[in-house]
Amino acid sequence: MKIAVLADIHANLAAFRAVIADIEQWQPDTVIIAGDIINRGPQPRPCLELALQMQAERGWHVLRGNHEGYILSYDHDLNAGHPPQGGQRVLHGPIIWTHQEVVDLLPQIKALPTRLALATPGGTVMVYHGSIHHDRDGLLPSHSQLELQAKIDPEAAVFCTAHTHMPFTRWVGQTLVVNVGSVGLPFDGDWRAAYARLTLDQHGWQAQIVRVPYDRAATLHAARAVMIPACGPIAQIMVRELEMARSFLFDFVPVYYDPVIAGKISADEAVHRFLADLDRLPATAPALATAPSLLMP
Repeated sequence: MKIAVLADIHANLAAFRAVIADIEQWQPDTVIIAGDIINRGPQPRPCLELALQMQAERGWHVLRGNHEGYILSYDHDLNAGHPPQGGQRVLHGPIIWTHQEVVDLLPQIKALPTRLALATPGGTVMVYHGSIHHDRDGLLPSHSQLELQAKIDPEAAVFCTAHTHMPFTRWVGQTLVVNVGSVGLPFDGDWRAAYARLTLDQHGWQAQIVRVPYDRAATLHAARAVMIPACGPIAQIMVRELEMARSFLFDFVPVYYDPVIAGKISADEAVHRFLADLDRLPATAPALATAPSLLMP
């Protein structure tokens, strides 16, 4: 039995197509998308339409992640007459723009499940975007066995997760824990798209993280041409993340989110200062952070 699990496409159409081609060549029995198809990338609608097409035509399982949740939350606030204002509106520019791009598909997004339990001859394969607690509770390769144990369902033969954009595989007790990484926005320094191949044979479950090159130049061009003018200054940091395959919003938000909301500094100036500080780091310096930002408190 073969299962492919991918996640965190983040509106990167070139990466998504490359992974689909690789999966089709491998020919798994089941394919699962574990959320975050949209937002933080330049092509949200084509990516969402393609995921829904694969669901309808090929029986792929498609889950909803926290970034789909952000779009639904914004839609709720907008319809309730409480959209973000001032600095908060500027910082939420990518969410607002993505909402505009996919607003007519919100019923399909809302209908997506947030988790999956797949019965197999080798036990239950469970897939969450984050952890058993919520979809923003990520599993990192730096977590201890005890930390991972508290975030998974020990009844699972395989527990698949995503969200942190940091792929890894590890046995925790009798459960094979697999973070499938990110298709469209890796944060481990390797820009190639990542997904997981699960294989059940006579020895039990095995997991492999696969890296797939794609036309990154096309994605970067689209991000610079579309996202920066459409989403505002915060998109400049997102483009830098694409360029370097590292997480930077995680560092920006704790320092600048509240001052921008309070009007103590403009979003433009905050982004300018942050990127200037980033440029002063030595070329060999590690990433500032190891987990993705939420862009929401």
